Formats: sequence, structure tokens, C-alpha cells
Amino acid sequence: MKTWLIASAMATLAMAGCGSTSTAPTPKNVIFFLGDGMGMTTQTAARIYKVGEDGELTMDTLPETAFIKTYSNNAQVTDSAPSMAAYMTGVKMNNEVISMSPETSAFDVVTGKDYLSGTDSTCPATGNGKAVPTLLEIAKAAGMGTGAVTTTRVTHATPAVTYSHICHRDGENTIAAQAVPGGPEFNTALGDGLDVLLGGGRQFFLPTAAGGKRTDGRDLTAEFKAKGYTYVKNKTEFDAAASSGKLVGLFTSSHMSYDIDRDPALEPSLAEMTTKAIDILSKNQKGFFLMVEGGRIDHALHETTAHKALQDTVAFDEAIKAAIDKMKVNDPDLKNTLIVVTADHDHTLVLNGYAARTGKTSGSNPGVLGLLKNFVNNALSLDSGGNPFTIIGFGNGENRPATRTALTDAQVADKTYHQEAAIPMAAGSETHGGTDVFLGAIGQGAENFTGIITNTDVFALIRKSVGL
Repeated sequence: MKTWLIASAMATLAMAGCGSTSTAPTPKNVIFFLGDGMGMTTQTAARIYKVGEDGELTMDTLPETAFIKTYSNNAQVTDSAPSMAAYMTGVKMNNEVISMSPETSAFDVVTGKDYLSGTDSTCPATGNGKAVPTLLEIAKAAGMGTGAVTTTRVTHATPAVTYSHICHRDGENTIAAQAVPGGPEFNTALGDGLDVLLGGGRQFFLPTAAGGKRTDGRDLTAEFKAKGYTYVKNKTEFDAAASSGKLVGLFTSSHMSYDIDRDPALEPSLAEMTTKAIDILSKNQKGFFLMVEGGRIDHALHETTAHKALQDTVAFDEAIKAAIDKMKVNDPDLKNTLIVVTADHDHTLVLNGYAARTGKTSGSNPGVLGLLKNFVNNALSLDSGGNPFTIIGFGNGENRPATRTALTDAQVADKTYHQEAAIPMAAGSETHGGTDVFLGAIGQGAENFTGIITNTDVFALIRKSVGL
């Protein structure tokens, strides 16, 4: 036999695994954590709230860090849809738009009227952009496991960006339908569908006859089950669900409870949902992509209830710790796992000076939630009218009294207290802020995240880090 034939035969045997010790490629995993509205001031306040000024949250310990510019395609201050979409697609898009091309508008450019117009329609058939691929869809195409976990409705802007495409974020019936394999509106880029979807928002999966908001009569929970999904709607069913197969959990009609109000017998924590998702997705031999959102941080900030916002930030941090601990069981040095933690935008929360150190918040100590005491003599600092004020305030918000009165620590540290704001707004209408946000990373390729970068850069850096 000629030499080249012998060499060719040996190469063929080697490729087939004969006489070799080759193994399947090591799975690569990505966990992307998004603290909705978790600006750096909120992050700082949450640290003081939980562990004091000199303590550390888990996100503080991530070895690689960067600062992220969050502006959208048409706005200096973004909303959640285009900011999360920038991370997931690498494309700057307009406010309100979910994973569509840059020219897509959520509003009619002539009339200024939003495209939903009080209904739950899709985008205009022509002339208003096209879908752009998301990291989750790219991972699915590579055969990886995929999941989205949130404390908001699963059809809310941040989770929706990972698996759906629509010109207006409020089209939540349509967004829900895009997640259901085999349905007429299914997003076929999801292949056989998401492997894990956990959060709130059951109303958009049920017909009006069953107490939901679907006017098409479809029961999407039944359709999920018909496609082999396990569907759970409370903590008991969640705990009983196998850590294998496909899982959909819709625990509340709308958003899940704030962590400070959550009944652990009814709703799982964000950390519990995260570890369950990891257990399921880790079964995929090609690895997985998981998005985890601490979504209600943002909602508490909009209503200027700082206590709720800080507790939800802590719950988000606990989910990060749980994920790192879980992944290190089988990947001790995270050589095959990339974990990224960031926020989509800032808020107008501020920490007033010059406060004495407070230490962590407890039942007997309001901490950062309390009234500002001067660092010189620990006496209450007073405004120009002679009244005490809080350490935490907001640039704008609903609590802007015409006449300020004396406040107490017990009053301002309560979970229902709305911190005072400089500019008066309608209830719940405190705005996002435009400041850069924090990003932390650990694991494979984490060293790629450094400096001041734009949110669209993160998309490419994730792909580079894990070869996606």
C-alpha cells in the first residue's frame, strides 16, 4: 500500500476515534445577570443596607469590571427594551423596541401614535424593520440549552428581548405567543423552544375566559404542556418539578412579589429559580445560555420605595452567589463558564452627604434608609427650613411635599415610604437616569470585559469569550 494511502487510512481511523482517547468538546456555559435599573448608586446603597460601608456583596467580588454606556438609538436615557436588546443583539435600537433592526420605530413617525393603539398587534407588515438575532437564539442554533428567569412578567421587556421580536414592548400577548413551539406566532429561531422560562405574567398565557388577557381564546399553558413542557404555577409544584426536561413556571398573574413581600411558600426566590434552571440546563452536553433578571429593582425605584429596591437588589445578589456556587461544583475554576453581571440603565436615586457611617440595616438600625446624621457629631442634619432629611433621595418622583415637615427614622425606613424627590412627578413615574452602569464578570473570557464600553460591545465580547 502506498504511503499516502496508509496515512489517509490512519487519519480516518483517528477521526473516527479508533485507537484514540479523544472526547466530546467541553460544554461552554453563559449566565447573564441583569439588575433592571440597578445603577451604581443603587448598588452602593444596597451594599451598605446589607453589609455596611466596608462590606462586600457577591457582585463586588467579581474579578473583572467595566463601565457601560447605555444610551439607545434615539434617546440619551434608554428604557429597558433597547438597552437589554443591545446586550443581546449588538444592535442599538429605538426606545420601546424589542430585538428589531435600528430603523424600527415603536411609534408611527407621521402621527406619533404608538403601533399598538390599544390593541396587542404585531408591527406593521411593511416598512418598520426586521428581527435581529439574539444571543439566546444563537446559543439555541448551536444546540445549547437556553433559559430565561425573571421576577417580572416573563413577557416584560428584559426577558422578552431574549426570545421575541416586536416593535413595541407592550405587545405582551404577542410576545407570549412567540415562546410557544408549534403555535402560529412561534419564533422559529428558538428551534424546539426555550428549555426554561420562569417568572410571572400568567395573564398573557391564558384566555379571558380563564381570567387572562388573551382575546384569541388560546391557553398557552396547555399548549406548552402538549409540547412536553412541565408547567408549574406555585412553589409546591416548582419544588416537585424534575430537574430535567423543559420547564415553564408562571407564579403570578402579573409581576412576582417584591422580595420583601414575597411569601416563600407561594413564590420561589430568584436564587431558587436560578439554581433550578441551572440544574435543568446543565444536562445539555453542549452547554447553555441562561438570562437571569432581578426585574423588580426597577419597579421599586420608579415608585421611590427605596427599602423595596434595596432588598430586591440583595435578592439579585443572592442569586448571583447561588449561581457561582452551583457552577463551581462541576467547573471549580469556571474555565468553561462565563458569568456576566450588569444593569440596563440607571435611576435618579442619590446618596446625600455628609452622612456619618451607618452600618448595615437591621431591625434596630435604619442604616442607609434612615435620616442623615452628620459625621462630625452624629447630630441630625437639617435643611434650610430646619427639618431633618433622608440619606437617600431621588432627582424626581412622587413625594415632593409643598411644605416639608419633621421626619422620623421609623417613618422613612418603612418599606412603604416613598423617598422625597427634587422634581415632582406622578405616582410611580420617577424616571430612569442616563449614568453609565457597572459590569462585572468572572470565568472563561472574563478578562475581555474592561474599561468604558458601550452595551452593544458586550454582545461581541460574550461571543468571543465562549466561542459562540
